[in-house]
Amino acid sequence: MKDILDAIQSQTVTSSGSAAVTSADFANIPLPESYRGVTVHKDEAEMFAGLASRDKDPRKSLHLDDVPLPELGPGEALVAVMASSVNYNSVWTSIFEPVSTFGFLERYGRLSDLSKRHDLPYHVIGSDLAGVVLRTGPGVNSWKPGDEVVAHCLSVELESSDGHNDTMLDPEQRIWGFETNFGGLAEIALVKSNQLMPKPGHLSWEEAASPGLVNSTAYRQLVSRNGAGMKQGDNVLIWGASGGLGSYATQFALAGGANPICVVSSPEKADICRAMGADAVIDRNAEGYKFWKDEHTQDPKEWKRFGKRIRELTGGEDIDIVFEHPGRETFGASVYVTRKGGTITTCASTSGYMHEYDNRYLWMSLKRIIGSHFANYREAWEANRLIAKGKIHPTLSKVYSLEETGQAAYDVHRNLHQGKVGVLALAPEEGLGVRDPEMREKHIDAINRFRNI
Repeated sequence: MKDILDAIQSQTVTSSGSAAVTSADFANIPLPESYRGVTVHKDEAEMFAGLASRDKDPRKSLHLDDVPLPELGPGEALVAVMASSVNYNSVWTSIFEPVSTFGFLERYGRLSDLSKRHDLPYHVIGSDLAGVVLRTGPGVNSWKPGDEVVAHCLSVELESSDGHNDTMLDPEQRIWGFETNFGGLAEIALVKSNQLMPKPGHLSWEEAASPGLVNSTAYRQLVSRNGAGMKQGDNVLIWGASGGLGSYATQFALAGGANPICVVSSPEKADICRAMGADAVIDRNAEGYKFWKDEHTQDPKEWKRFGKRIRELTGGEDIDIVFEHPGRETFGASVYVTRKGGTITTCASTSGYMHEYDNRYLWMSLKRIIGSHFANYREAWEANRLIAKGKIHPTLSKVYSLEETGQAAYDVHRNLHQGKVGVLALAPEEGLGVRDPEMREKHIDAINRFRNI
């Protein structure tokens, strides 16, 4: 690994535009037989049986293991991972909810001889990365060793016609590092080459690694025609507006001329939303909203009180789009406060999957619920392009080492974080990998926004 890291650290561009370390140099670096990766173990899948979700501790289930380097197949690439990040799917994997991910790996392993590689007694997790291409398999023409990249997490086979208008509809659509093995919380990752996108040059490795999954998810859910199709002037209710998903939804709303109504759970998180440029912020804890009377009964009076508060912030207007991801805890309120003909887009359901709402407020007011899951290739590329152009910025708040990934996942599980939590893999320290310092300087305050609060 030292030779790989040395080559990456020497990857500067001369005044003539040529790289100090060439693609051929990278291609000639011997690959290690094994690498370090963050894993869960199949024989521990029942370790939290009987515990409430909140009491399941990722620090106990996540391991840093030496694992064999996987075989490189057609259309694939091996990437040296400089940095990654923790998403909520990493938390789900670590607590084996809603199901153990080993079921995903077993099903994928039955697809082909090549996919059998993924069905192992350990699962290398992680659905984000920023790093450098080491090798490409047969049929890869757009990428070469030495290219600096980020990866989106959509893995598809595209052998069915169903996926060719929207790759998210491919019957073999999977999330890399969650439903496949060899993910990004590791020193080396295996990806399909069409997951790769150019690394934004003005960002460090850890900054570039942090937007991928959540930025693309928010783009499809809010901006894309496959999601809400947000337009200028829309009132957009954003739950968890300073969190991993919500912080990007807030930025997309502001950049697109919409009016975000940001729902947060603390004064500190409210300050972050205001720092992003949002004016309408609701601290749901400070204002005491309790949408459930008990485990089985919601409180419509609280929906109405919430709707009244929203109209106070919008000049009497109701919500055009709800950016929904908490799920069970908030969904009834979300459906109620949406205007007639409005849209609720939903993903994740981090507070529970079994949503309950009063269908009279949906059907009689012609509202729509749209399910949204990650993003197709084009949407992920467009979302990354906005990062590269400095229109949307990383929301990185804290960075851990690979050895500390369990603690990073614990923080996300217990909502102790702001924005995104990064993880250094091969990068020896923060702040490396910046190739465009002039552009960085123009956006430095926005880049550091979540670190400075």
